[in-house]
Amino acid sequence: MTIKRDFISETQVLGNVQQKVALPGLISATGVTPNSFGRKVIPAGTVVGGASSFLDDSQAVLSVGQDAKAQGVLEHDVDVTAGDATGTVIIFGFINTARIASGDVSADAKTALAGKVTFFNRP
Repeated sequence: MTIKRDFISETQVLGNVQQKVALPGLISATGVTPNSFGRKVIPAGTVVGGASSFLDDSQAVLSVGQDAKAQGVLEHDVDVTAGDATGTVIIFGFINTARIASGDVSADAKTALAGKVTFFNRP
């Protein structure tokens, strides 16, 4: 009897996995659209931020957003189907935008994260 198994690997958005700093952060479910399976999943590589610094306030809630309030990039997919969830937020590192599902990071987000997160595009 043959057993077939499918293995799914997570998206790796980091260009260098050894040189990074990432912290847990509370990610908001607000405004996230369900996929075809009814799950609300925010993909790895998504820029998140908010009005309150999650570095200073562990209860600060981060939202998806590519503006001047950007505070980091999600290292892994975050499922917010059941509500706000904890995600791993990269606050220092090297991100390969070719591995990001949307493939784009706004100029405002890049400016807000300058000196902390370096974005590059290497297919």
